[in-house]
Amino acid sequence: MNPPWDEPLAEALEQQRQAGLLRCLIAVAAADARTLQLEGRFLVNFGSNDYLGLARHPALQEAALRAIRDWGTGSTASRLICGSLALHHELEECLAAFKGTEAALTFATGHAAAMGTIPALVGKDDFILLDRLAHACLVDAARASGAHVRVFRHNDVADLERLLRWADHQRTAAAVGPRRPRILIVTESVFSMDGDRAPLRQIVDLKDRHGAWLFVDEAHATGLIGPGGSGCIAEAGLTARVEIHMGTLGKALGSAGGFIAGSRRLIEWLVQRARTFMFSTAPPPAQVAAARAAVELVQGNEGQQLRDRLWQNVRSAAATLAERGVVPAATARAPASAILPWVVGDNETALACAAAARQAGLFIPAVRYPAVGRKAARLRITISAAHEPRDIERLRTLVMDLQQRFGLSNSRGST
Repeated sequence: MNPPWDEPLAEALEQQRQAGLLRCLIAVAAADARTLQLEGRFLVNFGSNDYLGLARHPALQEAALRAIRDWGTGSTASRLICGSLALHHELEECLAAFKGTEAALTFATGHAAAMGTIPALVGKDDFILLDRLAHACLVDAARASGAHVRVFRHNDVADLERLLRWADHQRTAAAVGPRRPRILIVTESVFSMDGDRAPLRQIVDLKDRHGAWLFVDEAHATGLIGPGGSGCIAEAGLTARVEIHMGTLGKALGSAGGFIAGSRRLIEWLVQRARTFMFSTAPPPAQVAAARAAVELVQGNEGQQLRDRLWQNVRSAAATLAERGVVPAATARAPASAILPWVVGDNETALACAAAARQAGLFIPAVRYPAVGRKAARLRITISAAHEPRDIERLRTLVMDLQQRFGLSNSRGST
């Protein structure tokens, strides 16, 4: 017999199902850089964030195995107790050099990096200005901080300036405490669902004029964009003008975890106040060693070769999708990222398209609310350096079939 509290959960789950929002876990039985096995079938994987195929790279595997032999399988404690292994310090030095900052600090996940950092920097008397399409971890962290949160239209510099003027006026009127209220702008450099880039130079100029700080999440740029894959900030020559650089180690870098890079004082402060750092067991040795091997690899010749192959595949896929009206022609001319979303609108169509893709031997995830807007369900197509020309051709054939089957003749645009 089910306990009394189980019935409301059953009703809520049924509501999720009826809305096309019920999510299920499907066990991946096997995987490599290009394919995965689901329910007994191997599918070409167009859903992974392992953009360079490093998650199974021999150098990362060997580094992880060596760390297990030398350090064991766990770090045994939080960093502030006895879990701050030499491996962690070496990785952080490597990340700071990679990002061109004074220091860096690693976290167990990217979500933990955001959740620890933003509330450590701003609180109830401060202001956060957040891009409308910022990742859920940034939204969660902003809400948890207790600061006054305002959302600006996606990549809309004029709307951001309007909010900066408002926040500047508010903090001037309220400046009666031990310190002046802070304004923190929060954005991604490459947006995880739309695959477009933030106008970083304009945002930096604005925040400097208004005395604000800038937090940029480089999760989907790290390893792929900029000198040695160091990100969009470095590509734009803005490293010294961005206060808080965030990145992840579990996407193009093929390991796991998140990091914050910036000034030495910023990192010292996070060690004192970032609760997800202070009260979490340190990332395990294998994860840390693999991440360091990846950071070193992406800055070398092999890393450049992988990026070249990735961008060749991205251009080919973008041209194919633009030809079918799935993405704008401008995306085919100059793709901003390895993320090529096909917005289909309603949840049921997105789920049906994803199921049809699996039947055709391709894995493309259907992304629905709350990851995207309520009427902006999509197939989130991601491209890898491991994809082959025949995979892109199969993608083209699938798109043609889905357009005919579901009447998706034109892209509905992105939100």
